[in-house]
Amino acid sequence: MVIEWTTDDDSQPGNPPKKRAAEYVRMSTEHQKYSTDNQASEIRAYAERRGFEIVRTYADEGKSGLSVDGRASLQRLLADIDSNNIDFEALLVYDVSRLGRWQDTDEAAYHELRCKRAGITVHYCAEQFENDGTISSSIIKTVKRAMAGEYSRELSVKVFAGQCRLISLGYRQGGAPGFGLRRMLVDERGQQKGMLERGEHKSIATDRVVLVEGPAEEVAVVQEIYHQFVDGQRSERTIAEWLNSEGILSDLGRRWTRGAVHQILINDKYAGHNVWGRTSFKLKSKHVRNDPADWIRHDQAFPAIVSQLQFDQARLIIEQRSKRLSDEEMLAQLARILDASGYLSGLIIDEFDESPSSSAYRSRFGSLLRAYALVGFDPAHDYRYLEINRALRQLHPTIVKSVIEGIHAAGGTAVQMLESDALLINDEISASVVIARCKLTQGGHRRWKIRLEQSRQLDLAICVRMDADNSKPHDFYILPRMTLAESVMRLADHNGLSLDAFRFDTLDGLFALTERVPVRRQAA
Repeated sequence: MVIEWTTDDDSQPGNPPKKRAAEYVRMSTEHQKYSTDNQASEIRAYAERRGFEIVRTYADEGKSGLSVDGRASLQRLLADIDSNNIDFEALLVYDVSRLGRWQDTDEAAYHELRCKRAGITVHYCAEQFENDGTISSSIIKTVKRAMAGEYSRELSVKVFAGQCRLISLGYRQGGAPGFGLRRMLVDERGQQKGMLERGEHKSIATDRVVLVEGPAEEVAVVQEIYHQFVDGQRSERTIAEWLNSEGILSDLGRRWTRGAVHQILINDKYAGHNVWGRTSFKLKSKHVRNDPADWIRHDQAFPAIVSQLQFDQARLIIEQRSKRLSDEEMLAQLARILDASGYLSGLIIDEFDESPSSSAYRSRFGSLLRAYALVGFDPAHDYRYLEINRALRQLHPTIVKSVIEGIHAAGGTAVQMLESDALLINDEISASVVIARCKLTQGGHRRWKIRLEQSRQLDLAICVRMDADNSKPHDFYILPRMTLAESVMRLADHNGLSLDAFRFDTLDGLFALTERVPVRRQAA
């Protein structure tokens, strides 16, 4: 006899109900056409194996993982979690990097912690470790987060170095061409392929962009602007009023302003020069205005609309405006601009009539930040690096002198070559002295960026890394030519044996190597 037991619950013990989960997918650029599809396919396979039912999808397409900013779906996911507007108990992500490539691993951990506090477990579907909170998984996850951030940093370094090289070859790297100029697409052999209109971009990786003269009537207008300013002694405001009265629109299709005319008068591209790197916006950090010494430029890269003489004359007129004013008069004018506008910036200063330009304030007071401080304005941005760079430039001759004296004290010879500022040691070895400013990351880690002059083909680069306060040298890197393949090097406290083998606490070892000794003594 068989007894058959029945219950009101039709569910079978071997098929438990599936757990509800949400998925988050992200791709970095719009060119990764199948990236989110591939991620979703792997996530769904993982869900099937682990018994999850995907009830929500959050997708950010063509978004960088460096921050939460700009990632609307991630922001919505975190907002839903914080407000408890959730109907799932797990979050499925393809791997650690898809959730983000934050430069600070603590920030990456913080967002996962927000999920855990809401009772949501995070699963990295394509990773080889189980995110179960064990010591081993925590270590691997931290390493993965650091690797994800490092990938973006290394990519940024490579992209920046590539951009610097292209600028040095005379190619344009982004930005509107400006009134009187146009963007020309050229192939890898420099052959012109056609004009790029506003909003158009190159589609072939090997193609490049250069600037060429625009329509003849626009070129004539630019030349007339310089003629009226230099020869006619007319102000930018007066020239803007003349342009508007003639019905001439700017390159953006707008009426002319004093600032728009001023930009034409100070921009090197109208004299044919390719200048890049005035500001930086690396790794989604704040925009910063770089020191002119750090700009990348290639002179005579494009056809010049105005002569170098006329361009220099225009710049001289602008600079001389402030020379007629005392410091107190300049600051009083800056205070009036602040009262009128409620804010200060380079563009705002350049828009005011009969006022020194923003570049004049930088020249007179060392930086715009210092001029702002003198009139009681705080732009709420950290521009201290400008003051630090200025102090380091003043320190450079002192350090060079100490290197020369150390070599002489050791019995060698060293002279500074006037044409390049490089050192000639013992009449046979050329070397440069480079000072690297120390910058602290948000996590408190020290970083240094070293710019190397490749065009001079020097034998050595003596790199001085400053301490965290940028007040005195921290240590030294003596880099031979074989290590100077890149124009920009970024260093941390530890950089691997390939670089740290050249690190020294002092320059005593270098000084000892420069000692001149008799051949007989050396042979003995």
